Amino acid sequence: MALMARRLVQLYTGLALYGLGIALQVSSGLGNDPWDVLHEGLSRRLGLSIGAWIIIAGALVMLAWIPLRQRPGIGTISNVVLIGVFADLFLWLLPGPEALAARWAYLVAAVLVGGFATGCYIGAGLGPGPRDGLMTGIAARGHSIRAVRTAIELTVLAVGWLLGGTVGVGTVLYALAIGPLTHVFLPALTIRPRTPGTAG
Repeated sequence: MALMARRLVQLYTGLALYGLGIALQVSSGLGNDPWDVLHEGLSRRLGLSIGAWIIIAGALVMLAWIPLRQRPGIGTISNVVLIGVFADLFLWLLPGPEALAARWAYLVAAVLVGGFATGCYIGAGLGPGPRDGLMTGIAARGHSIRAVRTAIELTVLAVGWLLGGTVGVGTVLYALAIGPLTHVFLPALTIRPRTPGTAG
């Protein structure tokens, strides 16, 4: 029971922080990560908030899990619903940075927070996010995870850019940094089941 409580706390902390990271990066105006280029582009073209499009896109991506026979967990469902809610909340709460130094501070904080948040929610072990599950589901059909992830992210980036989403130095920085940051944070934040005889 205590272990599950810890997993849930870490999961929801991670999802809240992930929403904060999105809000910081979008507010910086220096370029979003590929999926948020798409979400922002959809928001600008079709209305609704960025958070609403995060939720809609996540739900649509989960439909692609059906032929891939991927099984969602509570973390997957929570990811679909809550990241968009938290992104909109923090976009509303955060002051818009005007000075270039402040925008860069937002961007750097966004990437660091995003890496930590990714380690939190994946490390909780309660189900991958919808986009992660799509990637691993396709890769399980005999494709390289790196190739699948690259193809998916380049596709959503191109579509988002055509729709008017913000592409810039932040997009490149996120792409270069998120892998190494996750590599650092995920092992430290992965919750493993206790073995018999383990104290605590």
